Amino acid sequence: MKFRFEGAVTDVMPGIQLLLDELEVELGDNGIPVEVALSDGNLEVGRDRDHAYIRFGRKHQFFRGLGLLVQHSRQSDSFHLHERQQFDQIGPMFDLSRNAVLTVDSFKLMLNKMALMGMNSVMLYMEDTYEIKDEPYFGYMRGRYTQAELKELDDYADQFGIEAFPSIQTLAHLEEFLKWEPIKHYRDTKGALLVGSEQTDSLIERMIEAASAPFRSNKIHIGMDEAEELGRGKYLDHNGYVSRFDIMIAHLDKVLAAVRKRGLKPMMWSDMFLKLAARGGGDAAYYDKDTSIPEDMARRIPKDVDMVYWDYTHMEPEDYEKLIANHRPLGCNLVFAGAVWIFNTFGVNYGLSLNASNVALQVCKQEGIREVYATMWGDDGNEGNPFAALLGLQLYAEHAYSAQKPSPAQLAERVKFCTGIDMEAFLLLKDLDEIPGQEPNNAKQSNPSKFLLYQDVLLGMFDKQIEGLDLSNHYAELEQNLRAKRDSTAELDYLFEMPEKLSAVLKRKSEIGILLKQAYDAKDADTLRHMAKNVLPAISKAVQELRIAHRTQWHRMFKPFGWEVIDIRYGGVITRLDTASFRILEYVEGRTARIEELEQERLVFSTTNRDNHKGVGWCSHYYRMASPNVFYHVLNPF
Repeated sequence: MKFRFEGAVTDVMPGIQLLLDELEVELGDNGIPVEVALSDGNLEVGRDRDHAYIRFGRKHQFFRGLGLLVQHSRQSDSFHLHERQQFDQIGPMFDLSRNAVLTVDSFKLMLNKMALMGMNSVMLYMEDTYEIKDEPYFGYMRGRYTQAELKELDDYADQFGIEAFPSIQTLAHLEEFLKWEPIKHYRDTKGALLVGSEQTDSLIERMIEAASAPFRSNKIHIGMDEAEELGRGKYLDHNGYVSRFDIMIAHLDKVLAAVRKRGLKPMMWSDMFLKLAARGGGDAAYYDKDTSIPEDMARRIPKDVDMVYWDYTHMEPEDYEKLIANHRPLGCNLVFAGAVWIFNTFGVNYGLSLNASNVALQVCKQEGIREVYATMWGDDGNEGNPFAALLGLQLYAEHAYSAQKPSPAQLAERVKFCTGIDMEAFLLLKDLDEIPGQEPNNAKQSNPSKFLLYQDVLLGMFDKQIEGLDLSNHYAELEQNLRAKRDSTAELDYLFEMPEKLSAVLKRKSEIGILLKQAYDAKDADTLRHMAKNVLPAISKAVQELRIAHRTQWHRMFKPFGWEVIDIRYGGVITRLDTASFRILEYVEGRTARIEELEQERLVFSTTNRDNHKGVGWCSHYYRMASPNVFYHVLNPF
């Protein structure tokens, strides 16, 4: 396909050049003429045989229009499209702090996809993965971005009209920086800064300067979420009891002073204020529909900071309507952050993500919220990846250009064009966790793809959670389905190699602990011997193949720092399988009287289970999946 762009092309031509190969489009004097013109803010795209047009109000809209022009030209030589953007700002938030730091090249590829979708904002969540002058331990060995790398990303995004800006932490969630002994003077608790000290105030100034300097945008997200431990460590020792609200407001005032003098526009997570108003703790207090912001609290909250209401799970419109209403007394501009669930799993919980996002985004339109983000957190080491979440991002994009909920057919057509991957292939990733026994759409966020891989076959801590579910057949079928849906010609086909290999592991490993226990209780020495000599080594071989596929994927999209964590986890699975074979053979060959691990009664891992309609379980931490014993116990690390 060949085009000749005419008119208001100067500002968009660099971006066009970046997308030509991806779109399989050429430029030439003998190409179809495309009139490029500015409009009143709406996006209009059309073609009448040998003439086409793209009319747009904002730069990023042109690139969505370019994609629509190519997409529809492949089907027809006559069409006319008209779209009105529903949100002023829409885009993803990439978690670049939990081991998986996107390389500059893979980030650019993601920006290409975002441009075709029509997104115009990207938030870079960086706890300690950016450079601060004279703070060598900040992001040390963590794959931190240099100032030059961040500027390169900002320059690239700007060619598509995408506003890139930093999301940092200026209060809590700084465990990976505060763990270092040489900077202990900044530490209140394990993850929270010692607020009120001159050293911390100086650090905050330098954080804000370093994080904002590489970007054109004047926006900055200052974090401040989930700071329940605030003032409960060294601060308490030094100052005695002070209410967390008073501590937080005093600290926020200092942070905002540093932000204002640089001409920056701040936003922050809203949860701590609602939790404090509810006089509770944790997310339950944040989502308490009866929460009321007291007038004296609202009066003390600065009004020049946008509040970001985050909500990843609700499925009913009234939940969002009530929680948005709870935020209104804060008196600040309200921003919404939903999620595409790649949290703590090898897959993507699309059942929850797509349904929750559809409801949330429609309510945001109804309530007049003009800025929305799709978060993709990488909790506990980040086995997942944001490219697998592209279907979820596509849903956000389609909502952004439609007053109504986009149809499944529209979503499927758009995601295939923008990513090269079928929607059905993306949706298979949910079946790594959406197994038999779950609540519909995995609404309780179970993550068996992770805990069944990492759990020890002799200890079987999750075996009681999955009894009777026939998971071997589930994962065998998923392996075949993934293989059948792959397209070797697609640029992103490699995303499915690791899930396919994981399914090959779990069809063997998911229920092996149950079978070992049954054979041991029945004193079936022949079965135990077969498992030790054949079955467990076969699982180990499959795990090694999975590790290689995962390693290839990681190094293709992320910096190398952080992979060592996943490497160690795979090593633990493989060595424990070897020890299990050793222990079983010791028993069946008469060198030990019993296998104590298999003598133990199997109990449910938690109250999150099928008996009370909470799915098959959720576990947030690898070390709890791998063993019930002590990985570390630190009272005073220094």
